[in-house]
Amino acid sequence: MTQKARDTFGPNANAYVTSKNHAKGEDLELLKALISNSEAKTALDIATGAGHAAKTIAPYVQNVIAVDVTPEMLAAAQNVAATNRLTNIEFVEATAEKLPFSAFAFDLAVCRIAAHHFDEVSAFLREAYRVLKEGGRLYLLDNVALEEDALDRFYNKLETYRDPSHVRAYKKSEWLKMAEEAGFTVRQLHTFCKQFDFHDWTARVQLNEAKKRDLGKWMLAAGEREKQAYAIKEVDGAVSTFCGQSILLELEKN
Repeated sequence: MTQKARDTFGPNANAYVTSKNHAKGEDLELLKALISNSEAKTALDIATGAGHAAKTIAPYVQNVIAVDVTPEMLAAAQNVAATNRLTNIEFVEATAEKLPFSAFAFDLAVCRIAAHHFDEVSAFLREAYRVLKEGGRLYLLDNVALEEDALDRFYNKLETYRDPSHVRAYKKSEWLKMAEEAGFTVRQLHTFCKQFDFHDWTARVQLNEAKKRDLGKWMLAAGEREKQAYAIKEVDGAVSTFCGQSILLELEKN
């Protein structure tokens, strides 16, 4: 995952600073509400990307460490922090599956719109569990596939065609199972409808016109079940928008 992620996100880091689906969202607002009254002092943002989650939680804790595998993303996230005059965020290059921190180091951890790029989600969950203090919380926010197998396959094929660094968008049921297997207790699960603008979504990774055209044709040729489930909208013979699903999981270290 590491090299594929760097290949995808390195040249496109600045696009994720301004991306509406990354810079804003119901999930960030809920995350803010969940942590604003907590007593957490130390926080970890895993696979920070352009730093939007770190920016959200920084005002409510003493210190945030934001990690990512892509240097260009870390630079973009540092610029976001500087622009917002946030001085309590430290940036570290590291992978989600092997965090360079001691056990029981953090009161809370966040991972937002990133885990579908991880090769070893179980390793990521074990590492998050390890570095959290007892009673610490992991807030997992990510795109998910729908529970029906055919709809799961459709969404993951769609994502993989657009972005080779995509590994798997898991189902909600899979996340619950994996979280519990890692030792976490599930405290909350929230689901969101997430609309994608097809042009913005493909432009963000600089998908070339031929591939963009082929992907659009493939989506429009899908069965009615897939088109309805993902609310694929067509304008003038091309895909305009479609909708996916995302979640926020609040997990507690026992």
